[in-house]
Amino acid sequence: MLVNTSHPGNIGATARAMKNMGLKNLCLVAPQQYPSAEATARASGADDVLAGAQCCATLDEAVADAVLVIGASARSRSLSVPVLDPRSCAALVQRQADPSRVAIIFGRERTGLTNEELDRCHQLVQIPANPEYSSLNIAAAVQIIAYELRVAAQNDLNPSAPETDYASAQQLEQFYAHLEQTLIALEFLDPESPRHLMRRLRRLFGRARPDQKEINILRGILTAIGKKFR
Repeated sequence: MLVNTSHPGNIGATARAMKNMGLKNLCLVAPQQYPSAEATARASGADDVLAGAQCCATLDEAVADAVLVIGASARSRSLSVPVLDPRSCAALVQRQADPSRVAIIFGRERTGLTNEELDRCHQLVQIPANPEYSSLNIAAAVQIIAYELRVAAQNDLNPSAPETDYASAQQLEQFYAHLEQTLIALEFLDPESPRHLMRRLRRLFGRARPDQKEINILRGILTAIGKKFR
């Protein structure tokens, strides 16, 4: 997934990088210029990847059905977030029962992903580049991750991944909204001065990756608490 890409040539180059490695599911979140002749030209034969690209208005819409969301980020963060290198990222994707429901997100050319967008991610992936010059072109970053995904798939790291019915990103967002409302009702969370409480709770449940039954239990607990305040 590419978020708010400003240069259409990067979209085309990303499509080419993906097709080189046998990937085809490209999603564009609020691209600034698309469709574009420049994107088609830079795709260099990966027109089918561009033609099949899904366009979404928001990141929440794009990741709604994903059960694992990984954000690419070169910046250090103040909160503790699980960080993978490209090879570990590919191994994690390969271990999923349905890798097609994994989203790997790349941000804007100049500023990357916002903290709010990274809040939607279970984990981050960072490419160990030269610390004195670590800025990579988006398509180059995609090429590295895509290569590792192809190698992991060819090595068949986990041919019998267990089926786990993880909660989707959309279900998690609904849970977080419900949790925040409940914490405000309990006066545990001050909406005027929330600080990092919800962000830390997102990280907690992101690491836990609750399944469908677990998220239903949690929502049921919140509903029961809510009834006490009616």
